[in-house]
Amino acid sequence: MVLLSQVVRRGSGFAARLRKQDWACSLVGLSARYYSTKTAPEIPGMEYQDVICTLNTLQTNASALEQVRRERSHPQLQLHAMRGFLERAGLTVEELDHLNIIHVTGTKGKGSTCAFTEQILRSYGFRTGFYSSPHLVQVRERIRINGQPIGKELFTKYFWQIYGRLDETKDAHGRTMPAYFRFLTILAFHVFLQEKVDLAIIEVGIGGAYDCTNIIRTPWVCGISSLGIDHTQILGDTIEKIAWQKGGIFKQGVPAFTVKQPEGALAVLKDRAREIKCPLWVCPELEDYQADCGSVHLGLAGHHQHSNASLALQLSQTWLQRRFLSGGTYKTFRTTTHENSSILQASSFKLSPIMVKGLADTEWPGRNQTLTHGAVTYFLDGAHTMRSMQACIRWFREMAAQHERKSSGPVARVLLFNATGERDSAAMLKLLVPCHFDYAVFCPNITESISSCNADQQNFNVSVENMLTRCLDNERSWRLHNSAGDNRGPQLLIEDSLPLLQERKADTLVFPCILSALQWITQGRDTVLADPAKSLLPVSTSISAKGAPLREATEIHILITGSLHLVGGVLKHLEPPDSSN
Repeated sequence: MVLLSQVVRRGSGFAARLRKQDWACSLVGLSARYYSTKTAPEIPGMEYQDVICTLNTLQTNASALEQVRRERSHPQLQLHAMRGFLERAGLTVEELDHLNIIHVTGTKGKGSTCAFTEQILRSYGFRTGFYSSPHLVQVRERIRINGQPIGKELFTKYFWQIYGRLDETKDAHGRTMPAYFRFLTILAFHVFLQEKVDLAIIEVGIGGAYDCTNIIRTPWVCGISSLGIDHTQILGDTIEKIAWQKGGIFKQGVPAFTVKQPEGALAVLKDRAREIKCPLWVCPELEDYQADCGSVHLGLAGHHQHSNASLALQLSQTWLQRRFLSGGTYKTFRTTTHENSSILQASSFKLSPIMVKGLADTEWPGRNQTLTHGAVTYFLDGAHTMRSMQACIRWFREMAAQHERKSSGPVARVLLFNATGERDSAAMLKLLVPCHFDYAVFCPNITESISSCNADQQNFNVSVENMLTRCLDNERSWRLHNSAGDNRGPQLLIEDSLPLLQERKADTLVFPCILSALQWITQGRDTVLADPAKSLLPVSTSISAKGAPLREATEIHILITGSLHLVGGVLKHLEPPDSSN
């Protein structure tokens, strides 16, 4: 193992420095700010940053955290509290009915499903709103109009309107303020109403039944993507318990669609639909749809996107039918019932050219994304469950093989990994061992150690010490998996590719931040990271020497996975956002 001494010997000092920076950031402008519905004071270059730092206080607001803890033992209180905050913000649940909502939940693929759906309906000329989580680089990504994150000026304007109303009423409500995600959900509803979107696509945060997005009363259609085990402390530790939570978004009389699910999960969804009096259909295979162009091309890579695309097609078609064909009601001619079965099977249909184009044009950063910067190719996927990691590995094998066949010489392969929360990172790392990485690199989801106020990516809910400890645990798990005999099962070997670097056990390294990890891995071969404006963390001679094979390889291939927050931190450095937007 190669371990940066800064992590071990100076971890506490590093953490203290970051905490000091974060706290200073969170206080920017607070004493001078008047929280009201009036226009915020003009502070050139600071107003958006001031908004984000104020928003971040809702991560650590003591009353908000206490509220979350109390509601976990009584989850039904969550929606009651959400209604109260909504009303304090000047909105009503009745107003949300006018948003013509598509509501989507699931464990894996719900964001991609929403992205496909949004692109299809936008291609028809509708003005779309899209609320998703988490964000990768900037929080504005969570609230999109016509596929684009709302601008800083618009975000700032609407933020102060909602924050001001909540702040002005908090004394009459036990000084409570909504927690971070709950506030952003209210803000998204406000933005979509003010911007007069034709429809809003709302991605559930966690679960469904008690998620704060489930304050929606009458969506036009609901969807459930692939279910799996995640967030077990909140949703339960079996697929059946999780399915019960996800089915909580069903509404009486509102059509719902699901991709094919494990037998136990599908049975629970059917029971939930029957109980709520919601018609539920299972989506067909993507290959069952007809198109004049023959096979359908997807803008998102990976075979697992086929089920997401099929779900998006059913959601889009159902929404369009209600909008155009049925006078505001639903048509049912597209469905069939299997004999001797209570399962409703949604029928495939002929895709319009607009639908075909929408599927092909869909983009969803950080999921099966490939970026090439000269000799360095980044494979980014925010997989953070066992099933999503298996899908990530299948995609990586295919894409890496394609790139390696085109290489004129040896390729160095590097894993950059982090995982957060309750996820079983050791189990995910075991899946990755047979991929023949030359280096396994670990770092926390901290963008850079010497940082300006990166408020968009601050997380106050976990300490820096805990993040660094988790990285060290991940590194030990990797070494244990590598030392437990030959784990390189042939089923994961990349076939028909050029040889990688000479076979050897992967070196492991732990870095204190994402930028220092990227700079070491790329060894100056990515001009974006070699920008003199970026701080360079000094490393010892021995660590520098370990990078010789990376300097000598014809190409460097880096798989970045385990956490969407890690992927977002990497994208911040690889694709810096336009500060004017």
